[in-house]
Amino acid sequence: MQFATLSAGEVPGVPSLEELRALKPLQQPEWPDSGALDQVISELRTLPPLVFAGECDDLTAKIGAVARGEAFILQGGDCAETFGGVTAENIRAKLRVLLQMAVVLQYAASVPVVKVGRIAGQYAKPRSSGEETRDGVTLPSYRGDAVNGLDFTPEARIPDPQRLRGVYNAAAATLNLTRAFTTGGYADLHQVHAWNTDFVKSSPVGQEYEQLATEIERALAFMRACGATSDEFRTVDFYASHEALILEYEHALTRIDSRTEQPYDVSGHLLWVGERTRQLDGAHVEFLASLTNPLGVKIGPTTTPEYIRALIDKLNPKGIEGRLTFITRMGAGKIREALPPLLEAVRDHGSPIAWVCDPMHGNTFETPNGYKTRNFEDVMHEVQGFFDAHEQVGTWPGGMHIELTGDDVTECLGGGEELVAEDLVNRYETACDPRLNRHQSLELAFLVAERLRGAKA
Repeated sequence: MQFATLSAGEVPGVPSLEELRALKPLQQPEWPDSGALDQVISELRTLPPLVFAGECDDLTAKIGAVARGEAFILQGGDCAETFGGVTAENIRAKLRVLLQMAVVLQYAASVPVVKVGRIAGQYAKPRSSGEETRDGVTLPSYRGDAVNGLDFTPEARIPDPQRLRGVYNAAAATLNLTRAFTTGGYADLHQVHAWNTDFVKSSPVGQEYEQLATEIERALAFMRACGATSDEFRTVDFYASHEALILEYEHALTRIDSRTEQPYDVSGHLLWVGERTRQLDGAHVEFLASLTNPLGVKIGPTTTPEYIRALIDKLNPKGIEGRLTFITRMGAGKIREALPPLLEAVRDHGSPIAWVCDPMHGNTFETPNGYKTRNFEDVMHEVQGFFDAHEQVGTWPGGMHIELTGDDVTECLGGGEELVAEDLVNRYETACDPRLNRHQSLELAFLVAERLRGAKA
């Protein structure tokens, strides 16, 4: 796929960086060296795309099926990726748990599952405060490896534009390995047992998964005996997504597709704007509105029907199926009240929107021993509320968006392992927000599969 050659900083149909900066974008780093930043941006503009426009179009079509109630999105991965986390084992572990969850959903609920990772770009994080204080020392907040370092030192916390080049390199390596796994045999549906060999003996949910894997294996054996084989069992389509937060990086990776002459941000397939940066007249929404990628918007409990209709008109004025996904992050105690009016407003508007539940971000709290965490029961309660709200309004619960890891971390309370606050110290490894571990992620998948069965009935 070819992309048109661009003059420095010029992307037809896309606001310039100067125009976006004039809108005073929120949650941007205070880069101390503008010359070094300009140099990095210029270099990024010359680099090959990380994803291709045709892949973005394929994902738009798949999300269109979600908007029609014919498929389900599974979107998951790290809260904040780190450069040190770009290893074969880490990438394989995240992919493995997403594949296992997708198998549970697709087989148990009989709906196609669109697989999207929070991967290969989730290196920047918005923060509620620009500064962090420890023991009387105040330093700039950690904003992700795209901006500064996690270590609490003055040197590490200085925003460094050279890190944006590191984001590109880390994303390229992650995507290369992910494509190798998903097309090179690891994602073969015949491997459903192999994904579980190190897990089944230690976990009740692993044993439940093993029973399902045995059923799938019997079904595949029957199909082989009938002479029915398909390459679709051997590979999977897997897409990359991240929050489009740092405008310099996203703008530098925007290209014009030579097939259509339309602009695409080739840093990822699906890009979303967060709860803190989704202002209708803000720089982030203005930038995303100019792209052809499928887009997502995080929607919190303060969102009004009037706002959400205006957001649709801004981001999807042509009513393209699969163009726009709303990712709800309401909180377990608010979703049943806050979500139905929004569902009704979008339904009555008539635009084809996919709805995805993020049950993580509205349920974060701090334990007495100082750990930021989430309770698995709250996560499940919000998912249940998401399905209940859609059932009430008569709309399709299109997916879930989860912060997770394939490792046996101890970051979220509860679940089958019954983790308590004292357990968090054992393996609390996240760079930012707490993630579900592999046990909890699979438990959630089985819960959602049961609700999906009911939604299809």
